[in-house]
Amino acid sequence: MSEPVEIVVASHPRLALAAFVAELPRPLGELSSPPELVAGLALDHPAPLARDEATRSAVRELLRYGGYKPTGRGKPASEYLVRAATEGALATINLVVDACNVVSLHSALPISVVDLGRAQAPLSVAVARAVSYIFNASGQEIDVEGLLCLHDADGPCANAVKDSQRTKTNAETRRVLAIVWGVASEPSRSARASAWYRELLERAGAATSDVVVRTAG
Repeated sequence: MSEPVEIVVASHPRLALAAFVAELPRPLGELSSPPELVAGLALDHPAPLARDEATRSAVRELLRYGGYKPTGRGKPASEYLVRAATEGALATINLVVDACNVVSLHSALPISVVDLGRAQAPLSVAVARAVSYIFNASGQEIDVEGLLCLHDADGPCANAVKDSQRTKTNAETRRVLAIVWGVASEPSRSARASAWYRELLERAGAATSDVVVRTAG
């Protein structure tokens, strides 16, 4: 395993963050999602966690705390997954993202996945200032001002709405950081979601490890 990853997290009254690192046995492009994992992308598939309205509302309040408005195209990624699954449009992408989407869909918690080979230390979590970044291959941008984000040396790179294109996984990815954007009102949910995500990746041959989380200040 590589050196431990450390994240410095700014104090936040509504955040219960969980994170881990996964090292893949081969480049991500050489791995496939097993059928039992893909089956979890269905809304009615049995799961150890169940989404509910209280969690959905708490996630929105988490994002509102810094002044961000989690509505319309800026709503939490976990809500997009429910809509896509309802419409039958939640398709397989790659092993790491599929496992992320399964856990996020059923837990109602947004999850970020960052390619650690493309992110530059130091890593921190804090509310972003006035800045935007590209979030997809088409070059579309999201304004992340007031939104709780993971930052690397080059600025914000992931959050509960849309992760940055510059640190997303690709076919060459070997090591990823997963962040569960959990809520303080349900701290056990973020821990359980993280444990479930780790288990899904370990079943596929990944080695996972804890992240060192320090509180800023």
